[in-house]
Amino acid sequence: MQIRLLKHAALAAAVALSLQATALQPTPPAAPAAAPVVSEAIYAENAIEHPVWAKNGMVASQEALASAVGRDILQQGGNAVDAAVAVGFALAVTLPRAGNIGGGGFMLIHDAQKHETVAIDYREKAPKAAFRDMYLDAEGNADEERSRYHGLAVGVPGTVDGLLLALKEHGTMTREQVLAPAIRLAEEGITVTPGFSDSLQGLAERLRKWPSTAKIFYHADGSPLQPGETFKQPELAASLRRIAEQGRDGFYQGETAEKIIAAIKDAGGTMTAEDLRDYRAVKREPVRGDYRGYQIVSMPPPSSGGIHIIQILNILEGYDLHASGANTAKTIHLMAEAMQLAYADRAEYLGDPDFVKIPVKGLTSQKYADTLRDKIDPEKARPG
Repeated sequence: MQIRLLKHAALAAAVALSLQATALQPTPPAAPAAAPVVSEAIYAENAIEHPVWAKNGMVASQEALASAVGRDILQQGGNAVDAAVAVGFALAVTLPRAGNIGGGGFMLIHDAQKHETVAIDYREKAPKAAFRDMYLDAEGNADEERSRYHGLAVGVPGTVDGLLLALKEHGTMTREQVLAPAIRLAEEGITVTPGFSDSLQGLAERLRKWPSTAKIFYHADGSPLQPGETFKQPELAASLRRIAEQGRDGFYQGETAEKIIAAIKDAGGTMTAEDLRDYRAVKREPVRGDYRGYQIVSMPPPSSGGIHIIQILNILEGYDLHASGANTAKTIHLMAEAMQLAYADRAEYLGDPDFVKIPVKGLTSQKYADTLRDKIDPEKARPG
């Protein structure tokens, strides 16, 4: 099994995951490719963007092979959540530096049949043995090594539980169906792209310090995987297969869990088997707002994004942005000022709602936005 001590990227598992899209056209599904397809993450310097149109559906993620997995799920009759979950697991294979089953994230689902919108919080949690000063050195100073590159930096992963919860309550396919493409990609391999190879080169000093990681991503001489090579991940395939067959118990208990705990312990961490076994994703009530007649629905805390998107829009609703024009100096100034005020509140009020009381209604109220707008000078920037 692969243990990757990489900085996580919270997976926003929805059908529109990012900007690299694959369209669903009203045609029969194509036969699966016999060999890996070269793909590229959208933010690579040499990536080329092309517009995509579709009538029946669209899947977007940060990596093309994963997007194609979601498209295929839709073509097989799956719904949006089936596709999103399949893409989430596929990204663990095709985009190791970001998508992975050892991290966490948020998911916002609108279920048209049930007439409900639900937010799923599957962010990582601190182990029970975590304590306030765990990232301070003997002199009381912040220790970046311990907080970023140490076993103590690893949170209890939530991705697997969150994706499976979404599939169980809002999907239509089985675990085996949505995980099959990711397992196949891990077993048969993907083609290493220039962007993938470059990322390994840039992270070499950090990643090669972990023997298990070095064995996966680097050659015996220490060089990274090269463009054009086929990258197979049999241990990851085995981990994914255990999830497909056993559900959450295939990750949070048993062989996979034992390997996770052993690796973290070897790296100086405190996570226990109990921490893994007890992890549960949380369903939360989305935050809501209105902007010029449109209803805004977004992720609630512990995500700070939803509250402050609504807050910023509430401030901007008091200005005639159509008159000031798109991308003009005046419009950009007003947007920047609104963001500055919202981000100040983010630092002051936001946190984990399981431990901190957050004034959600106050922060997202139009009345409060009016008071913030009064602080903005339309002609000049505020200091700070």
